[in-house]
Amino acid sequence: MDQAPGGPQEPRDAHGLPSCYRHPGRETGITCTRCERPICTDCMVDASVGFHCPECVRTGSGTGHRPNATRPRTIAGGAIAADPRLITKIILALNIAVFGLALGLEDEFVNRFTMIGYAYDPSLAEVVGVADGEWYRLATAMFLHETTWHIFFNMLLLWWLGGPLEEALGRVRYLALYLISGLAGSAFTYLIESPAQGSLGASGAIYGLLGATVVLMRRMRQDLRPIMVLIAINLVITFYWAGIAWQAHIGGLVAGVVIAYGLVHAPQGKRRNAVQSAVCAGVVLLCVVAVVARTAAIT
Repeated sequence: MDQAPGGPQEPRDAHGLPSCYRHPGRETGITCTRCERPICTDCMVDASVGFHCPECVRTGSGTGHRPNATRPRTIAGGAIAADPRLITKIILALNIAVFGLALGLEDEFVNRFTMIGYAYDPSLAEVVGVADGEWYRLATAMFLHETTWHIFFNMLLLWWLGGPLEEALGRVRYLALYLISGLAGSAFTYLIESPAQGSLGASGAIYGLLGATVVLMRRMRQDLRPIMVLIAINLVITFYWAGIAWQAHIGGLVAGVVIAYGLVHAPQGKRRNAVQSAVCAGVVLLCVVAVVARTAAIT
C-alpha cells in the first residue's frame, strides 16, 4: 500500500474541533478529501466523493501547502488515479466474460467452480467441494452467476457503489475490500450451510461494498438514509426470496464494514498502512480459521 504523506498538525480550538485553514475562527468537522485540511461550509467545494478545498480545486493536486507531499491522496491514504473506476470496470468486465463463458460451456463449467462444501458429483463420478481440497471454489464462486437477472442486478450495484468507493479508497484498498468481502461471504456460507448446497454470485462482495459505503458516508458526515434504505431493501429480498444464499450476503456485509472502518479510520502517518494491512489480514485469517474448522468437522 502507498505511504501516506506526513505534515504538521492542523490547529485545533479549545473544544477539540479544527478550525478552517482559510478562516481560523471557524470550527469545522469537514476535511478536504484530497489534502485532509479542515474546511468550513463557505470553503468546501462539492466533489464526486466528499468535498475539496479551494486550493486543491485550483491546483488539481492538493499538495501545494505541504512540501513533503509528492502525490495527492484519498481519504484512506491511497494515490488518486486518473481513472477512478478502472478496477470497477475490470471486475465488471470479468464477471460478464465469465457469465458468457458459462453460457457456452453450461453446467460443466459452473459445477467445476461454484461454491460447494462437500458433495458427490455424478457427472464427474467423484466427490467434489472445498472439504475435498478444492479451496479455489471459495474465490471462483464470486465471479459466477446463474441467470441474466442475477448478474444484471449485481453489476448494477457494483457500478453504483464501486466507482465512488474506488475513488475514495484508492485502487489497492478498494480491490482488497472487494475480494476479501467476497471471500468472507463464501467462508460464512461454507461454515453454516449444508455441505452439498452449492452457491454462486458476486453478492458477498457487493454486500461488502454496501457495508463499506455506510462506513465511508458516516466518516464524511453525509446523509446515511439513502444507503440504509438500499441495504434494508436488499436484506428483505435476501431473507424472503427463495434460493438466495443469505449467508454470503451477511458474511460479505460484516466483512465490508470491518475492512472499511479499518481503512478510513486508521491513524494518519507511518502507522496507517500497517493498521490497514492488519485489519485486512485479520479478516482473511478469520475466514481461513472458519474454513479449516468446517473442513475438519465435515471430514
